[in-house]
Amino acid sequence: MTIKESAQASLFEPRWPVVLAILAVILLLALLPERVRLFPIWLPYVVGIVVLAPMAAVTLTAAKARWLRVERTITLLFFLFGGAATLANLANLIGAMVRRSAEIGGLQLLTSSIAVWVTNVLMFSLLYWQIDRGGPECRANNAGTKPDWLFPQPGAGEDVPSDWRPTFVDYLFLGFSTATAFSPTDALPLTSRAKMLMMIESAISLVTIVVVASRAINILGS
Repeated sequence: MTIKESAQASLFEPRWPVVLAILAVILLLALLPERVRLFPIWLPYVVGIVVLAPMAAVTLTAAKARWLRVERTITLLFFLFGGAATLANLANLIGAMVRRSAEIGGLQLLTSSIAVWVTNVLMFSLLYWQIDRGGPECRANNAGTKPDWLFPQPGAGEDVPSDWRPTFVDYLFLGFSTATAFSPTDALPLTSRAKMLMMIESAISLVTIVVVASRAINILGS
């Protein structure tokens, strides 16, 4: 099923959980300390408006194909922007830590590392939600696209509806578990791109926790 065919169906996934995740990313990027932030404070808000506008249009137009395509493109571009900002901020934190810069104290280092970690989880959750099985509307309308992840619910028995499909909350849990456990938990990756994306997310999380956050705690405890 194509996006056009999916849009003609009556089912589409509500966007409010995704909107909350995007707003959280924007706030985390904007509230980073000035010494850590690598871009103007107004830029995340402008990006947020650009990303949220297509989602509002999808909801108001009952998921017309044109707005679904725009939403998908903008969401993927937002992931590239947010991912690049996360990596840049992480590299900046590590650089400040290695140089033993007196400008960034232990508390700033700790709060910044938490912001980077949460942003990492949210950005990859958005990406997983957008790419798996062709996107949210293809999943909602049972498009039959090859899945990137195998969720356990379809085989859980009578307690799970036969028409169950993963929504954003399921991908948020997938992103959180990947960043926390550094391995699959309930959803198993089936494709090479899913495995590579989970490896990248785990690596960013590992560096953030082991290198930056632990150093911040060490400074605060000394």
